[in-house]
Amino acid sequence: MTTKMQRKRSKRITLTAVLMAVMLVASACGGGSGSKGDNWVSIEGRYTPDASTPAWKLDTKEEPTQLTWYVNADWWNTDYGKDVVTKKIKEDLNLDIKFITGDDTKLNTFFAGGEMPDLITTFGINSPVVQKASSWALPLNDLAEKYDPYFNTVAAQDTLKWFQLSDGKTYGYPNYSNTQADYNDGTIPAKTAFIIRKDVYEALGRPDFGTPEEFRSAMQQIKERFPELIPFGFNSIGEGTGSLGDVLQDFIGVPLEDGNGGFYNRNLDDDYLAWLRTLNQVHRDGNISDDSFADDGTAFEEKVKSGKYATILLDGTPQQGGNLQIFMSANPDKAYMAVDGPQSTAGNKPKLNQSGISGWMVSFITKQNADPAKSMQLFTYLLSEEGQMLMNYGIEGETYVKNADGSVQFTPEIKELQQTNADKFKKEYRMGEFMFFGHDKHKAYSEDAFPESIKQMQQWGEGKLVPHFILENIDPDQGTPEARGLTAINTKWNSTMVSMIRAKDDAQFEAILNDYKQFLDSNGWSKIVDIRSEKMKANKEKLGL
Repeated sequence: MTTKMQRKRSKRITLTAVLMAVMLVASACGGGSGSKGDNWVSIEGRYTPDASTPAWKLDTKEEPTQLTWYVNADWWNTDYGKDVVTKKIKEDLNLDIKFITGDDTKLNTFFAGGEMPDLITTFGINSPVVQKASSWALPLNDLAEKYDPYFNTVAAQDTLKWFQLSDGKTYGYPNYSNTQADYNDGTIPAKTAFIIRKDVYEALGRPDFGTPEEFRSAMQQIKERFPELIPFGFNSIGEGTGSLGDVLQDFIGVPLEDGNGGFYNRNLDDDYLAWLRTLNQVHRDGNISDDSFADDGTAFEEKVKSGKYATILLDGTPQQGGNLQIFMSANPDKAYMAVDGPQSTAGNKPKLNQSGISGWMVSFITKQNADPAKSMQLFTYLLSEEGQMLMNYGIEGETYVKNADGSVQFTPEIKELQQTNADKFKKEYRMGEFMFFGHDKHKAYSEDAFPESIKQMQQWGEGKLVPHFILENIDPDQGTPEARGLTAINTKWNSTMVSMIRAKDDAQFEAILNDYKQFLDSNGWSKIVDIRSEKMKANKEKLGL
């Protein structure tokens, strides 16, 4: 589930890292949530925990529990109890939730003021908020032991171990945390593809895009035959690299580590640079629009929805599934389809990435939580098979049915609504959206879990996923000189990559590249490489690799 939008949100957190760290320390030292003591409520008279039964089925508490849940994402849908999914959660757990959303500034105010919400969801295992969770959140290990031992039945032990802090306890639990077992099962779909409009592909006689020469030639043919289209598109660049950085590197199979198992600078890989030189030539041919470098996510999505791009190196096919479906429904003979696209000049196979073991959104139960027992029940409920089915497919018999072979499908009415009225489907049913503890493997139960527009793309990606676990959370600790150097280097690389593609000639391309190499040397790159290599080694030990 790692998309450009996800990386951007994580980057915003990084930018406020120092401020956040200061506030967390202040909060823990006085006046903050930690100073008031942990709110370990008694459940005497309510229920006796049972390792074989979810506590939400045992709890006899009659009055509804009121919880406030802060989500550090201003785009989050704060409705609760109105759609099928959250209405069922409300009924099953006798629970009212008031959602609050915001950005890093609002999150900071909680820690600075000491008045914490009951639950917090944020992003990024490496953020100061997550790394200092022991100062403001309750440990899930202890919560499970005291209130709901069934949690250990539904939580992935590898994920709990991955999120352990130095005290040996786990405070937050992520969604879309894929373990090695999930990759081995083959139930995780690819989310990256090189796609082309079917009418363009057929009109050009199904051209190949594999070599730089083939790619450049095909783009020129598209320009000549379809002058109204943008020959080549990619995800919004924003403050990152869109789908032209690590996504392209994965697509052509750039190695994840060097020959000694240490950190490898994939940005300077010869194979990758050969493709950047190709994109520079394609740009000079007039077949990459300069607007594509400036478009934000909304502008990009509008062009996807209208079929403006002839081809796209697309990362996050599920997130674009609705836009692709809108174009497909209106233009069934022109729908986008995945083809092999650019291939390694060195013979490497694709190493497509998916959401790693660190996941995406990370949820916590704070020390000021009004009812940590009920909160733990909620975590268990959403992680359980029952909760996962509810979040993905709704209610059995009402919105979906199970087939004899174990597969799942929406009822005809719901399927029709999903395909023809996406807004109503989202507002009234919310299946596939309320995903605090979502996991890709439950989507494998049904062909209805994804829109028709991306199924062929996912099939194309089968067998091409490679875990990138060893590269997770290997950046220097925030607040260190190396972390500051890396921030500068990343910013420099983002602008460098765009400038290289837009270079007016080969000489300018090489000059920009050489300037970047010198920038590495002057910003402590060698120390950053050492730190990353050490953290990769630690990751391998943690994962048993």
